[in-house]
Amino acid sequence: MNIEIAIVPLIERSAIYVWPFLRIGAFLMVMPLIGGSFVPMRARLLLAVALTVVLAPVIPIMPSLDVLSVAGLVTITQEIGIGAALGFLVQLVFDAIALAGQVIGMSMGLGFAQFLDRARGVNVPVLGQLFLLLGMLIFLSLDGHLALIRLLAESFYAWPIGLGGLTTPILAEILIWTGQMFVFAVKIALPAITSILIVNLSFGVMSRAAPTLNLFAVGFPVSMLLGFTVIFLNMGSLKENVVSFLALSLSMVSQLLQQ
Repeated sequence: MNIEIAIVPLIERSAIYVWPFLRIGAFLMVMPLIGGSFVPMRARLLLAVALTVVLAPVIPIMPSLDVLSVAGLVTITQEIGIGAALGFLVQLVFDAIALAGQVIGMSMGLGFAQFLDRARGVNVPVLGQLFLLLGMLIFLSLDGHLALIRLLAESFYAWPIGLGGLTTPILAEILIWTGQMFVFAVKIALPAITSILIVNLSFGVMSRAAPTLNLFAVGFPVSMLLGFTVIFLNMGSLKENVVSFLALSLSMVSQLLQQ
């Protein structure tokens, strides 16, 4: 009997940390950089526990919920969904960067050069992986990871545990924001794709004028050299695009938290 009386307060105190842990854990599983498969699961778990210990005492008071009840299961699903959605909105920027690099690599003829993407566990063109690494370095240099953690802490005030969450209008805005990934990718890849397209058209005209010209022996090195030259000349605009895209994604998360 005494053991049961001692266990009840322990369960009630641990609930203060369990509910925030669900949102924080889902957020770390999806957010850029930390959510990659190259980060050990134990490291992400320890980071989630550390953030939970720091944030749990300062977040709004949570309602008492039974985990095994219907309301408790709904809250668990809602908290995991909120954390995943917050990380997903920013992860789309890095997917756009990787997509732009893949499109440029395919246009240059580097589609055969594959590299294992440790963040997703799949093979991607080397150029796409290079763009993704550059985007991650820019993200870290701007303290984007700290800004994301700050927005995660603010989400507990905007959407208190068990009292607020993802509504239909918010989910609709998230789906609309997903389409922006292709817009970002086109803006990054457009200069290189345009240059390579002009070269391919030029070689098409040359093949009509000189049918005996070996286009594979001449066109492939020229396309690759031009592609690398354009990428080198557009490194400054790449940084500007990544910074603007990250700022837009973080402002999008802030707007959702205000609804």
